[in-house]
Amino acid sequence: MRMVLEKREARSGKVLVFVPIISFIVSLALGAIVLAASGANPFNTYFYMARGAFGSWVGFTETLVKAIPLILTGLGVTIAFKLRFWNIGAEGQLVFGAIGTAWVMIFWTFLPVQMLLPVALLVGMTAGAVWAGIAAVLKAKWGVDETLTTLMMNYIAILFAEYLYYGPWRDPDGYGFPGTKAFPREAWLPRIAGRAHWGLIIALAAAVILWFVLYKTKWGFEIKMIGMNQRAARCQGVNIQRNIILVLLVSGALSGLAGAVEVTAVQHRLMKGIDMGYGFTAIIVAWMAQLNPFAAVLVALIMAGLLVGGDQIQMMMGLPASMGLVLQGLLLFPLLAGTIFSDYRLKMVKKEEAEQCS
Repeated sequence: MRMVLEKREARSGKVLVFVPIISFIVSLALGAIVLAASGANPFNTYFYMARGAFGSWVGFTETLVKAIPLILTGLGVTIAFKLRFWNIGAEGQLVFGAIGTAWVMIFWTFLPVQMLLPVALLVGMTAGAVWAGIAAVLKAKWGVDETLTTLMMNYIAILFAEYLYYGPWRDPDGYGFPGTKAFPREAWLPRIAGRAHWGLIIALAAAVILWFVLYKTKWGFEIKMIGMNQRAARCQGVNIQRNIILVLLVSGALSGLAGAVEVTAVQHRLMKGIDMGYGFTAIIVAWMAQLNPFAAVLVALIMAGLLVGGDQIQMMMGLPASMGLVLQGLLLFPLLAGTIFSDYRLKMVKKEEAEQCS
């Protein structure tokens, strides 16, 4: 008898729930090894991280602040990955959304100040969609590999933003500080509690809408069909090129909205630090959530807790705040390994049958 991997005909609900949970537990074990090797007590470290992120109202609101862009970029990556379009460019799309928003806030002085915020958010979404759309057209029309194009376009967007806030958009009254002038206070996105702001409501609404689109509409069924078998979808009359472009426009718009929300609610200007890595962390969010929009909200909250908790262990234990980023990275490897058991299952077969299968 030999044990072989057999392709699952369909993913069961138990598999979709337990595989990410087990992967998360394994990642915590790997993190404990890294912490122990660094001379830290893993249990104390995890305790201080959890307390820093969720143990007080101030800490929880700070976790929400970081969770908002993670939810939005995670949703953007989710819809792209559903199509099996590997959008690695959410970071650049977020930055371009921030650029578009700042453009409106700084130069569209002809608008009434009450109109600046909604218009700026729309322009930020459009900017992110256009930036993602470039890679989508290259893929749909000429088959250019999207992993490379979306990854490289991140750095173009980041360097372009640096050029703007170090150069022509730099605040002349900013005492040399790299950033634009502050947006009009009347156009800031309002806060809910602490630094937590209305971007949370926007992000939750986006999750509900995306879930409905993916699971309750014909277009969502087409996206799923293309992701599962592009050739079969084409035979059923599904327009592959159009769907690639439309999905990436939505993906980029969500990431652009994350950038727009960040600059209107947190930074109140375009400045150094807009590229915080949220778009890259979004990849982990989407995979841990098994491409489910509702689960992405919960996973984004956990990832945000790791970021806030990383600051806590720096103060309480003398560990570098980057330890939170290390633990984030360790989440990805067990998760990718776990996807094998999402798509396949172990089966005992006779030796002769196993040789025939191979």
